[in-house]
Amino acid sequence: MNPDVQMGHPASLWLIVPVLAGFLIAGYALDARRRAALQFSSRTGGQRRLVGRRHLWSGLLVGTALICLALAMLDIRWGKTRREVPQKGIEVMFLLDVSRSMLAEDATPNRLERAKQQILDMIAEMAGDRIGLVAFAGDTRQVVPMTTHYDDFRDSLKSVGPHTLKRGGSKLGQAIESAASGFISIDNDHKAMVILTDGEDQESDPVTIAKQLHEENGVRIFTIGLGDFEKGARIPDQQDKFNQFVQHEGQQVWSKLNGSILKEIATETDGAYIPAETKQVNMADVYHQYVANVPQTEFKSATIDAYTPRFQWFAIPALILLMLEIWVSTAKAKHHKDTRVNLPQNSREHHSSTDQPSGTHAA
Repeated sequence: MNPDVQMGHPASLWLIVPVLAGFLIAGYALDARRRAALQFSSRTGGQRRLVGRRHLWSGLLVGTALICLALAMLDIRWGKTRREVPQKGIEVMFLLDVSRSMLAEDATPNRLERAKQQILDMIAEMAGDRIGLVAFAGDTRQVVPMTTHYDDFRDSLKSVGPHTLKRGGSKLGQAIESAASGFISIDNDHKAMVILTDGEDQESDPVTIAKQLHEENGVRIFTIGLGDFEKGARIPDQQDKFNQFVQHEGQQVWSKLNGSILKEIATETDGAYIPAETKQVNMADVYHQYVANVPQTEFKSATIDAYTPRFQWFAIPALILLMLEIWVSTAKAKHHKDTRVNLPQNSREHHSSTDQPSGTHAA
């Protein structure tokens, strides 16, 4: 499609298909009717062909009107204008744990993929918020800077994994401190972090760092804990072709959810702890109940391309065509009525003309 033309409701495009099918069926039926009429009577063939043409015009008018209505329902737009749109929302930085323990399969299909889906479910509820993504393990990397381009964010999120960072382990405190520099606005009180992790940490003091960040910058932190907190789960070794599990000193490593540290971080930062564990969590509720309560702020206005709706260019012709079809149908009905009325009179005239010579002969 021409990039300067847009469809507001492209799903309505399928409506044209039954209309075109109706055209083909009606054309076949009219042709069959015409052939039958010619075979029935050569004397009335001219009249029946006239009626067939009226049917054809009626069908063309209705079919064309339906196509115009289908095009109108597509909400086709062209004629691009630029305008400024005010932006209002909050800044949300997602911190995603990509350490090897997140590959544990106590959550389906594993903790990491479950966390990614939870992020996708949450941003599906957002409108106008800025979002960013930080991946962390033994070190930290900002994968997506603050943006309102959600599609780009989704594409980057899909490719994140343990391979994203070179250093293994899990340093949550370092990740929180690094992610804080990713906020754009200098104003406080409208910033939030959403951390998705199994809570394992290698003495990076995340609670102290999170508390200080909240006191100085007003950042509220919401933590989502993944994994089984009782039994835990083994960690698949992706480098082992025989599908073995990660071992340490000859023993298989079992990973458990450490929810206590995540709950403490949320408490110290006026956030919330969501123990997702191995369950499915409604992230829409999490967003609206917790994250969306962070006070919003006015962002810099965005310039967007607005396209002018042109549906009336198709709706009005459709209305005119339907009115013409009503006129054609009315004229056709009147013609049939006049034919029925005139036939008996013609018959009487015919009989009178045949009786007249007989009367003259008698005189």
